[in-house]
Amino acid sequence: MLKPFYPQLVYFEPGALEYPLGRELMAKFKESDVEIRKTTSHNQVRNLPGENDFQKYRVAKSTLVVGVRKTLKFDTSKPSAEYAIPLATGCMGHCHYCYLQTTMGSKPYIRTYVNTEEIFDAAAQYMKERAPEITRFEAACTSDIVGIDHLTHSLKQAIEYMGQTDYGRLRFVTKFSHVDHLLDANHNYKTRFRFSINADYVIKYFEPGTSRLDDRLEAARKVAEADYPLGFIVAPIYLHEGWKEGYYTMFEKLHEQIPQRLRKDLTFEFIQHRFTKPAKKVIQKNYPMTKLELEENKRKWKWGRYGIGKYVYTTEEQEDIKNTLTEYLNTFFPEAAFEYFV
Repeated sequence: MLKPFYPQLVYFEPGALEYPLGRELMAKFKESDVEIRKTTSHNQVRNLPGENDFQKYRVAKSTLVVGVRKTLKFDTSKPSAEYAIPLATGCMGHCHYCYLQTTMGSKPYIRTYVNTEEIFDAAAQYMKERAPEITRFEAACTSDIVGIDHLTHSLKQAIEYMGQTDYGRLRFVTKFSHVDHLLDANHNYKTRFRFSINADYVIKYFEPGTSRLDDRLEAARKVAEADYPLGFIVAPIYLHEGWKEGYYTMFEKLHEQIPQRLRKDLTFEFIQHRFTKPAKKVIQKNYPMTKLELEENKRKWKWGRYGIGKYVYTTEEQEDIKNTLTEYLNTFFPEAAFEYFV
C-alpha cells in the first residue's frame, strides 16, 4: 500500500505563522527531520535541489509551501460545482496526463493555505448571494486535497463547516486511500466524497505515486460505511489494447466492494482523455518515456475553456466509450445516478 505523503522540503510564507494551522504545521515539521525554509512568497521558491530540470521537478513534487490564500474570489467549477473552494494547490501524484502540469506551470510544488476561516467566510458570502438555492463547492480543482489532509486537516474542517450550513454542499475527488481521519467527520450528508477510478492498465502506466485501484475501492467502502454520499469519476477514460475488458473488470471489482446496502446515494461521472498542445509539450518533457498516446492526427479538435483547443477522441470513439461504459454502469449499478460524460 502507498504510504501517506510526507514532504522532504517545507517552505513557510511569513503570514502563515499568524494562523493556528500555520503554527501547528511548523511544530509538526520541527519534530521531524524534514528541511524547513522560509520564503517571502511562494513565487520566490527557487533553487530546489537537483542537477537538472528532471530532478528538480521531482523534488518540487515533494515540496510543501505553507502559505496564506490572498485571493478570496473563487473560480467557477462547472460541471462539477458552482465554485472551487481553494484549500490547496498542486499534487504529489505523478499522473502523466494531468492538466495541473500546465496550470501549475514551472511551480509544481504543493501549497496549503492556513487561513481557512477567511476562506469559509468567503464561501458563506457566495452561499448568501445564491440562497435559497444550494451552492456546491469543489475542493479538488487544483489539487488532490485528500493526499495532504492527513497533515493539515483543512479538508476535514471544511467538511464539518459545510455540514453546519443550510445551503452549502462540498465535493472533492481523490486518487488516494488515506481516508481514515475523515471517517468520523460530522459531514451531515452535505459532502460528496468521490474517488477517481480507472482500468488497471491506466493506473499502472499513467498514475504513479497514487493509490492502487484495490486500495481506492477499499477506502471507498469505508467512506460509504461512514454514511457519506459517495461518487466515482471514471477518468480519464483511455483507449488502450483491451480497454473494454479493463473497464469491465474495474466495474466488477467496484461491484464486489460496494454492496447493495451502501448504494443509497451513488453518482458516476465519465471523462474521456484529452490533451492540449501546451500540455503535450510539458508531459513529454516531464515524462519522456511515457506510453501515453498524444497524436493529434488520431483525435478530434474541440474548443476548450479560455479559448484553448483540446484534442479528444473522435465522434465514433466517444460513442463507443459512452455506450460501453453506460452498459457496464447499468449492469452493475442500475440504481446509481449518472451525471455526465465529457
